[in-house]
Amino acid sequence: MHTDFHGIRGIANWVAAIVLLIAIPPLPSQGIPSAQQIQIESALVSVPVIVTDSQGKFVPGLDAGAFTLFQDSIRTPFSLFLTSQDPIRIALLLDTSKSTTTVLGNIRKAAKRFLLQMRSHDQAMVVSFDSDVRVLCPLSADRKELEEGIQKAEAGGTATKMRDAVVEIAQNRFRSIPGRTAIVLLTDGQDHGSAISSTDLFDAIAASGTLIYTVFYRVDPRELAKELFGVKTRSVPSGTHGDKGSRSAWDEDEERAARYLQQLSELSAGRFYRGTAAEFDAIFKQISDELRAQYLIGFYPDKTKLDGTMHSLDVRVDSPGATVRSRRSYRAARESVPAQ
Repeated sequence: MHTDFHGIRGIANWVAAIVLLIAIPPLPSQGIPSAQQIQIESALVSVPVIVTDSQGKFVPGLDAGAFTLFQDSIRTPFSLFLTSQDPIRIALLLDTSKSTTTVLGNIRKAAKRFLLQMRSHDQAMVVSFDSDVRVLCPLSADRKELEEGIQKAEAGGTATKMRDAVVEIAQNRFRSIPGRTAIVLLTDGQDHGSAISSTDLFDAIAASGTLIYTVFYRVDPRELAKELFGVKTRSVPSGTHGDKGSRSAWDEDEERAARYLQQLSELSAGRFYRGTAAEFDAIFKQISDELRAQYLIGFYPDKTKLDGTMHSLDVRVDSPGATVRSRRSYRAARESVPAQ
């Protein structure tokens, strides 16, 4: 049985994660902060920092004296300095919407191997998201427990609450945890059903010191149609739409999703990766190496900065040929007042 390639979008309305041509109303969500609740209190502001040399290699072993922090172009003393020797807490966020049906097995395998690179004092948690955000394994250093959590990830949700999942971890789970934190997000970048808007998500990241590493992967519509519906699509050259030679709507959707994930990572001082299932291991290795080299600076903003606006941050390092990647801004709320 053969089915027209573009017709898949029409019959796959319920495959919400990949059908951007069909509008799906937001689903109700519990426990997710609203825009009014996304605030930064007059507490420690965390600034993750990655330092590389002229060859792009990580520079370990620097002490606090090598770092200078500027807030709104004014030199600012910092109260916290952590190095790669300090523990890190990582959240693995796995997209389990219908669109991951053909790649989730490879994601689980790579995620388990990623755990092998954790040190004994590091911790991780496993979270899946589709129609709901689920904590499959809370923060733990027990690799067996974490592997069992990864194995619980099953594709099947009809929505993709990616934004809700990121905010749940960055704001609700990691905000009160001191020290180095990171999110590793594996997804095709589509979002359907999140209560949190894109603007609110970026505001939440601006109020968070958690690094976000996004891993974007393409979904082959032919393989997905065969897996979900047991049908084959007509052969359509990748990157074309009919006989016009233009980019297909599918390709354009994926490019928009990839740009969004890249923007999310850059805002947090993390990194964006694009790869196939076969490249997951190499990507995880790069993320692990970078996390091992991360420094963390923390400071308490002056009360005059608690004005609800964005403030710039700039970190400089006294090391020849060094390149610095760090959090570039933060948002400080006037007061931490619950929404009415």
